[in-house]
Amino acid sequence: MAEIQPVRGWRYSPTLSADIDAVVSPLFDVVSVRQREALYQNPCNSIHLSVPRAEGEVPPHAAAAARLARWQAEGVLRQDGLPGIYVYYQYFRLPGEARERCRKGFIAHIRAYDWAENVVLRHENTLPAAVNDRAELLAALRFQSSATHGLYRDERFELEALMDEAILDPLCQTEEDYQGARDVLAVIQDASTIQRFQQVLASRQVILADGHHRYEGSLAYRQARELAAGPGAYSGREPWNYHLMYLTNAASDDLRILPTHRVLRELPGNLSDEELLTRLAVYFTVLPQAEAQDLPEVIAGRRWAFGLYLGGGAAYKLRLRPEVHAELSWDTTPEVKDLDLTVLHFFVLEKVLGIVGPDAQRAWPGVAYVRGLAECLQQVDRGEARAAFLTNEVTMTQVEAVCHSGAVMPAKSTFFFPKTLAGLLFTSLEDGANASAFDRYFQSVGSEA
Repeated sequence: MAEIQPVRGWRYSPTLSADIDAVVSPLFDVVSVRQREALYQNPCNSIHLSVPRAEGEVPPHAAAAARLARWQAEGVLRQDGLPGIYVYYQYFRLPGEARERCRKGFIAHIRAYDWAENVVLRHENTLPAAVNDRAELLAALRFQSSATHGLYRDERFELEALMDEAILDPLCQTEEDYQGARDVLAVIQDASTIQRFQQVLASRQVILADGHHRYEGSLAYRQARELAAGPGAYSGREPWNYHLMYLTNAASDDLRILPTHRVLRELPGNLSDEELLTRLAVYFTVLPQAEAQDLPEVIAGRRWAFGLYLGGGAAYKLRLRPEVHAELSWDTTPEVKDLDLTVLHFFVLEKVLGIVGPDAQRAWPGVAYVRGLAECLQQVDRGEARAAFLTNEVTMTQVEAVCHSGAVMPAKSTFFFPKTLAGLLFTSLEDGANASAFDRYFQSVGSEA
C-alpha cells in the first residue's frame, strides 16, 4: 500500500536549533493574525516560508523563495548528510488532566497518491483557493516547511520500540510550544531499521488527519511537474513525486481528537430565542440546564446530544428524537449519517435555520468553529454571537469508518491535538535534492508485516 522513503532533511543550524522555540511556528491554517505578526519580527522564523508576506514590491511567494535561498547560502538551514526517518514525539496534557501524554510518530516522504488510488484516505473536503495557494507556494519554493499528519494502524505497536530508542538522543526539542506541548525531534539513519518502517507501512493505508490542503497542493504540484516533463520523461522517483508527512499509530491511546463547537454569529430571519427553541423542539428533546459550564459533562458519551447556550445563563441539553433520524436525506454513507455533527448540520442548520446542503453551510458566514467552551460562552455573552451549539468529540473509530466508506465528514469535524509545528524539519523537492549513495537500499522494499 503506502510507499515511504527516508529524507535528507534540512534543519536549522546548531545555533538556531539550540533555541528552536524561537524559529518554529504554528501551521498555516491555525496560526492567528496576532501570532503571525509577532513571529514575523524574527527574520529567521519559519513563518516566513510557511505563511510568507510581501516584502516591499516583492509578492509573498517570491519573497519566500528569495529568503530561502539566503538561508541556504548563509547556513541558516543546513541539509543532513545521510537519509533518515525523523522521530517526532509530542508531550502534552489535556485540560483538567494531571497525566502527561506522549504522541509518538515519525516524519518521512510518502508517495503523493491520488485519492482514487485508495492508499491515502481523506475525511474532509478542501477549499480550492487554499489548495491553489499551497500549490503555488510549493512551486515557488520547491521546499516543504511542514509535515501533514497521517494515521496508520498497527495493533502490534512494532515501530514504537524503534522510535523509543531513537528519541533518547534528540536533535532538538522545544521547552513549550504555543499549545503547551513539548516537541522532540530525533533521527534514525540505520538502513535496516528504516527498511522495517517501510515494510510496516507497505501493507497499510494512511488516513489523512490534518493537512488536506497541503496534501492536495502536493498533488497539484506533482501533476504540473509531470505535465511539464512530458510522457516518459520522468522516473517516478523524483522528489516532487513525494510529500512530507508525520505518521502516527491510530491504535494509540494518546491520539486525541478534541471537539469543535458551532457558534452562530446570527440567526437567519433574526429568529428570537423563543422561536429557535420552538423549531428545535420539532426534532429534539429540549431540556433546560442550570449551569452552562456543565453542558459538556451533560452530553458526554450520549449519541446525537448537544449543548445549547443562548446567553444570560440560558442553557439547554438537546437530544435528537430517535425516530426523526430517518428524515436525514443527504446523499452520503450510513457512517456519515450516524455522526453527531451530521445530525447537527442537517437538523439545525438545514431544517431549523434553512441553510440547505453542505456546500451552502460551508459558505455561510454565520457559523464559526470554536474549540474552547469558555470562548463559546463568552462570545454569546458579549453579544458577538446569538447561540453556541456544543458537541462531543469525534472518535478515531468514526474517522476510520467514514474514510473507509469513501465519504467525507461535515466541515471542521476533527481537531487532532496537539498540532504539529512548522520549522522542525524541511525537505527539498529539487531534482536530486535527497540523493545519496544509500538510495538503492530503500527503493524496492516490500511488505513483510
